[in-house]
Amino acid sequence: MKETMTYEEALTQLESIVRKMEQGELSVDELAAQLKTAQQLIAQCKQKLGKTDAEIKKILEK
Repeated sequence: MKETMTYEEALTQLESIVRKMEQGELSVDELAAQLKTAQQLIAQCKQKLGKTDAEIKKILEK
């Protein structure tokens, strides 16, 4: 997973993992690795949303 991923890229990758899980496309061995990746993507998305929210609030306060 690349570190400088945009929110949209992270969300697309997360949606892909979820789809594969729902459709049973992952083996037991792949499942653990993909779940770890999904957790990292969720954390990255939350961080980006939090940062954007703070920036918007700062702009609106002016």
